Amino acid sequence: MDERTLLEGIRADDPAAFNEFVRTFGDRIYGFGVRMCGEREDAKDVLQDTLLQAYRALKDLEHPEAMRSWVFTVAANACRMRRRRGKYEPEREVSLEELTPRGGVAPTEIPDVRSLPDEAVLRDEVRDRVRAAIDALPEHYRMILVLRDIEHFTAPEVSKMLDLPISTIKMRLHRARLMLRDRLEGAFAGGAA
Repeated sequence: MDERTLLEGIRADDPAAFNEFVRTFGDRIYGFGVRMCGEREDAKDVLQDTLLQAYRALKDLEHPEAMRSWVFTVAANACRMRRRRGKYEPEREVSLEELTPRGGVAPTEIPDVRSLPDEAVLRDEVRDRVRAAIDALPEHYRMILVLRDIEHFTAPEVSKMLDLPISTIKMRLHRARLMLRDRLEGAFAGGAA
């Protein structure tokens, strides 16, 4: 389903459109949440907050081609709010079932993005070292690195999402890549990978 058709379905409260929305964005938002928040439980909360806020507000989105960047803007803000709010502050939880359009079926399961058991040990070690190096970056560098290099948004899109000048985005991305390279060179200096 293309973005225009998806948006039309969402505006019409089509249950299939909601399921497609979750299928299209669920894994990516969850992965983004894990990278930004560092904990799976926080990432699940970010996923739920993002899906809820985005789905409710998508009906007012004028340009379907902006859906992906707009959803990630919501996700980035949810990550920031999770950090500000604190882990132990009570909040109202809304299930995805409550969000299902009237007369619809329950949404599809959001798959667990953990690695499969048959992956090679070496690949796991490399992935863990890269994740640790990314997680060690200061948040303002990590956010830009994840959006640009992992989620593949353009510099102007990230600039708009984070409400920062493009020059700041480029400078922080450059510094984040340098810090990441230095950390990874140190992590792999022993020749383990």
